[in-house]
Amino acid sequence: MTTTPLPDTTSVVIVGGGPAGLTAAITLADAGVDFVLLDRLGEGANTSRAAVVHARTLEVLRELGIAGELVDRGIVVPRFTVHDGARTLAAIRFDGLDTEYPYTLMVPQDTTEEVLLARLHKAGGQVHRPYQVTRVADENNGVTVEYTDNTGVAGTIRADYVIGADGMHSVVREQAGIGFTGDTYPASFVLADVRMAWPIARDEVALHLSPEGVTVVAPLPDAAEPNRYRVVATVDEAPEHPTAADIQHILDSRGPGGDTKVEAVLWSSRFRVHHRVADHYRAGRILLAGDAAHVHSPAGGQGMNTGIQDAAFLGPLLARVIGGEPDAILDTYETTRRPVALGVVAFTDRMTKMATLRPLPARILRNTAMSLLTRIPAVRTKLAYRLSELANR
Repeated sequence: MTTTPLPDTTSVVIVGGGPAGLTAAITLADAGVDFVLLDRLGEGANTSRAAVVHARTLEVLRELGIAGELVDRGIVVPRFTVHDGARTLAAIRFDGLDTEYPYTLMVPQDTTEEVLLARLHKAGGQVHRPYQVTRVADENNGVTVEYTDNTGVAGTIRADYVIGADGMHSVVREQAGIGFTGDTYPASFVLADVRMAWPIARDEVALHLSPEGVTVVAPLPDAAEPNRYRVVATVDEAPEHPTAADIQHILDSRGPGGDTKVEAVLWSSRFRVHHRVADHYRAGRILLAGDAAHVHSPAGGQGMNTGIQDAAFLGPLLARVIGGEPDAILDTYETTRRPVALGVVAFTDRMTKMATLRPLPARILRNTAMSLLTRIPAVRTKLAYRLSELANR
């Protein structure tokens, strides 16, 4: 936790110390822009949460010099498969993609944040914790940011610009008066890291279709905990802390059969999923990135990735403006990145609805169409580019 006194003025205030906020801070630090990064939490992520890093994100992080370290600390997964019970409907391979990273990388979010934070420190930046932002106002040719620290002491910073990377319930977005259009899925999601025996090879992420709900199982790096997997599943009403028995029941009823045995739950949670996109990414001197700008189904694992890419695009733009270029170039941030988020939300929404079809005739039609279409090489390649986010270059 950093207790360095905050300045009264700075060029940029970043609110939110997750992956998007850290990425934005690194780009500003590299450009020599002064900034203050505030986070309401006393420490960064200490659980795995988002665990997928796609090829396009690795390309972005390569420019920051940290892709190699993430790859070393993750597990390379070159295949994405879709199953209905024991039947494999589709197998999408990433190893033919035109990129230095032809795979999905499975690495827990706490590791990703640890690597990003170390890179920020190397660039001379830091995260100020815990500070709760209470007011953000674009006024008098600048932005006023009011906050309180963990003792309740209030303070104010004046900045040229503010980046709101403070999550789905963004104070910055609300203070800027930016709408967050969308809806909430009726089902809740189980999220768990487990140690288990699993009959599918550890070189693939497996999506299991079922009328009871969608289930994703993916391997996690297991140096510290052998046979570690991530399980994400929709259920009508998830328990607050899913147990090994809960996960076992989900996999027995929806999985491929065979030798599946959940030995221990290492961490678990539940959450509700929204599919929403901010009506605007910019309101004057206030800009949004990451989950403050878009949230969607975890199908495809694209949330954190899209947020990191937002920040990597926005940071250099802000550095150029602060360096003297016209403020109008910031408009390209919304025109470039918001269509990407709309596409991701639409894509993951289709995946989620397709995966949870209940009527038998619709499921038979879905399975037949998916099996036939993914036999076509061009279709498989297009899906691989979409999942890896290389289509967003």
